[in-house]
Amino acid sequence: MSHFTSVKTKMKNLSLLKRVLKELGYEYTEAEEGQKVQVRGYQGQKTDAEIVIHASKTYDIGVKVSEDGVSFVSDWWGVETTRGVTEEEFINQLTQRYAYHTVKEAC
Repeated sequence: MSHFTSVKTKMKNLSLLKRVLKELGYEYTEAEEGQKVQVRGYQGQKTDAEIVIHASKTYDIGVKVSEDGVSFVSDWWGVETTRGVTEEEFINQLTQRYAYHTVKEAC
C-alpha cells in the first residue's frame, strides 16, 4: 500500500519554483531531460518525479510537472515527522513566496 499523496497546484514557472525552494532552505535534485528522479517514502517506497526536494534524510517531496501546473507528491506523514512541516504548511509557504515573486516580476 502506497503512502504517497499528491497535491495539485497552479504553479507553472519551474525556474521561479526552484528559486522559492532555495529561498525557503530546501535542497533539491532535478532530473536530466527525459529522465525521472526517485522520491523516497515510507519503508523505502519510491515514486518518480521531475524534481525531488530533500525534506529530510529519509523522506522527499516530489515535483511532478504537467500542462496544468505542478503537483507535489510525498509521504506527508514522514515529512512532518522528520522535518516538522505539515503538507499544509509546506504548500502555504511555497504558494505565498511564489505569489510574491510572481507579482514582483510582473511589476
